[in-house]
Amino acid sequence: MYDTILVPTDGSDQATVAAAHAIDIATTRSAAIHVLSIVDDRAFLVLDDDRVDAVRADLRANARGAVDDLATDALGHDLEVETAIETGHPAERIVDYAADHGVDLIVMGTSGDEYETNVVGSVSQRVVRQAPTPVLTVGPDVDD
Repeated sequence: MYDTILVPTDGSDQATVAAAHAIDIATTRSAAIHVLSIVDDRAFLVLDDDRVDAVRADLRANARGAVDDLATDALGHDLEVETAIETGHPAERIVDYAADHGVDLIVMGTSGDEYETNVVGSVSQRVVRQAPTPVLTVGPDVDD
């Protein structure tokens, strides 16, 4: 049923907790893990042009670190792992990645950020509404 599991990560504690759930499911199902981090290009809208390249490089480095950390954890459980870093709107890129790679399950954290949820809508809410596959969200109060 779940042969390919997508784990979006931003390197946060909440993403790490969600990843532990994904690794547990993948281990039980002998599933492959896809680790994805998104460089949110909306951050560049308010920057002076001369700062964009430096900020983009920092965000990519942070994304690479988050992906590598999670991939290392999954490889430690003898799981097949694929990694990717993409640029764009996080919810859209996660949904597109899932569709493009035949993902069977998306496992992701929720931010628990009241402002984000009430005013702009969270990434996890958008993914749940738009994903072509089941989404397991792990809330901020869940321990691994």
